[in-house]
Amino acid sequence: MGDELIRQVQWGRFEGQNWAGLTRLSTEEEEGELTSDMASGRAKYLTGKDIKSTDEQEKDDREFVESRGGRYVYTYTEPDTSAWKRRRVRLPDGQVAYRVVRPVFEGALGDLKARRAPNGERLDGLIVYDIDRLTRDPRHLEDAIDVVQRYGVPIIDITGSLDLLTDNGRAMARVITAMNNKSSADTARRVKRKHTAMQRQGIPGGGPRPFGWQEDRRTLEPDEARLLRDAANRMLAGGVWYQIVTGWTGDGIVTASGKPWTVQALKKVLSNPRICGYRSRTAVEFDEEAGTESAHMVVVYDDNGEPTIGQHEPILTVEQWQAICDLIDASPGRGTGHNTRKYLGTGTLRCGKDDCGAKLRAMKASPSQKKPEGYHFYQCPNSATGQGCGGVRVGGPETDELIRKLVIAKHQEENAQRGAVTAGEAWPHEEKLARVREDIADAKQARRDRQISAERYYKDLAEYEADERRLVKERNVWQRRTSALQGHPIDVEKEWERPDVTLAEKRAYVERAFTAIVVKPVGRGSRTPLRERLIPIYNES
Repeated sequence: MGDELIRQVQWGRFEGQNWAGLTRLSTEEEEGELTSDMASGRAKYLTGKDIKSTDEQEKDDREFVESRGGRYVYTYTEPDTSAWKRRRVRLPDGQVAYRVVRPVFEGALGDLKARRAPNGERLDGLIVYDIDRLTRDPRHLEDAIDVVQRYGVPIIDITGSLDLLTDNGRAMARVITAMNNKSSADTARRVKRKHTAMQRQGIPGGGPRPFGWQEDRRTLEPDEARLLRDAANRMLAGGVWYQIVTGWTGDGIVTASGKPWTVQALKKVLSNPRICGYRSRTAVEFDEEAGTESAHMVVVYDDNGEPTIGQHEPILTVEQWQAICDLIDASPGRGTGHNTRKYLGTGTLRCGKDDCGAKLRAMKASPSQKKPEGYHFYQCPNSATGQGCGGVRVGGPETDELIRKLVIAKHQEENAQRGAVTAGEAWPHEEKLARVREDIADAKQARRDRQISAERYYKDLAEYEADERRLVKERNVWQRRTSALQGHPIDVEKEWERPDVTLAEKRAYVERAFTAIVVKPVGRGSRTPLRERLIPIYNES
């Protein structure tokens, strides 16, 4: 049946046959030259147009089949797909490879093998407008040839550029596909060079409007820019990510794409170099072991290694942005997130008895204790549990109130210390960092000139780079602290009394202020005041 079907198609006879069409619009970018409009940020490409729309392709496919006596029963549509661009995929054996991903095309080949269209109709062949609509990838072409040769199902085109029914036609199809593949590679190289030129000029890229800027991607959107500036100042002054996001959500503030804000989304916006006026680009890193890739924004540098200034208005200063990045990169610590604990002191209060130190648990008062509704205690777990000694207990509401006063006092003390520091004071070790970087450059040059051995070079380089990392970390901490002076310190007492503040937000302030609060035991018959029993251990970081 397969050979007979192929022969009938070669003769132009489609009687009694059911055909499907494959229509596709390409997303390949065409070659373009930089125009004068690009200097104003309006990048114009001299783009080519697709052969036909998918509707026109379907109309031509249907007329071609029906004019030869066949039935047109289904259309496979691939809008906005690339038949050339490769993506990272994980193969069935677990290895990672680069492949052109076209689920619709691959599904069509599977249906041809099964001789059944998705709508249940019998399927005898596939028609496309021309070979370029079928594929630009040699691997996919071989898959199509395999369907024709091994399964006896014809794949043809209208224009005559595709012939998979004969040996000569298949050979020519391989040559054409290889040339089309090279054409796409050449175009991709020129487009990449064009985008690099745009980046070096600081011209904004395409894509959706970034939060904080208007549609031209250059002019600030005042309300959004103010929100981002306020968020950065709050974080540098000791604020909590979760609290900012919760506040924005309560006020109905959404991202530029209309989605609710998350902590990760806010960190992504504030760490983007664009926010301080630098031109940024997307860098993709691939983890070979995990088989995953991650994308993040990095600074674009010019030929002299200097950051490229973008043609857009900044929201933060460079120093503020660097301080925010340092804050985000720092290891997660107490009070940086939120949790589901139901009581203010759990996780922070610890037993003060010798050789114990267990975390106190919150326990509701029993009716026999005749306490107000909802009253609770903080108590060391019983020794029978193996997690404590059971020898310390304090009243919950009274302890929570004292914790509140301790947190407010701690922040007021820190705010007073901030006020005593001179804003804008220069980091005292800038020259030392510059000398270390000069040493690194000298070592590299000495190695290029073969003045030192490889063993000596790598030993010295490791020491210099360790010094550089240490000094850069110290500078970032300094900048983070001094940047806080440019904003307004957090008034924790005022924040605490807000009607919409959550317990998780209050707990975040507690955890940032204290690594622990030790509860001392009381002797038999003693009436030691609660304030003397709580010993705060401050979080010096």
